[in-house]
Amino acid sequence: MVATAIIIKDGKYLLLKRSPHETAYPNMWTVPGGKLERKDYESKPKDSEDAWYEVGERLVEREVMEEAGIKIKDIRYATSLAFIRPDNIPVVIISYFAHHAEGEVTLKDAGLVESAWVSLEEAKGYDLIPGIYEEIEMVDHHLKGNPLGTWKKSE
Repeated sequence: MVATAIIIKDGKYLLLKRSPHETAYPNMWTVPGGKLERKDYESKPKDSEDAWYEVGERLVEREVMEEAGIKIKDIRYATSLAFIRPDNIPVVIISYFAHHAEGEVTLKDAGLVESAWVSLEEAKGYDLIPGIYEEIEMVDHHLKGNPLGTWKKSE
């Protein structure tokens, strides 16, 4: 499982550029996110007899801090997707959106080389990993007063 976060600040969205040395999507722009690890929940008390809740939300908090050095708030579900990696491993991604809470972006991950706060329109000018623009567009659609799940890709 992977979780990503579309971060909003003053009507703009945070993009991060991947290093040219990255194996997957080198030099392309994305949003913060990463893989769920057992340490993200296992050492914490369970919220019910058998389970931990809000694991994805805590994951994106951690990843945003690790990658961009900022705190986020008001974390909400945006969408989910699945794809098959080139090595034939299936991946499920839970995409969230959140508002910037505090801090200035400071890239802390060697796999990231640049950051930008952009409007939806400006995002079109970036070489984004496939699907990132659509996810930002979904969130933008929702922030304009539309219910989640009502966005449809334009032809």
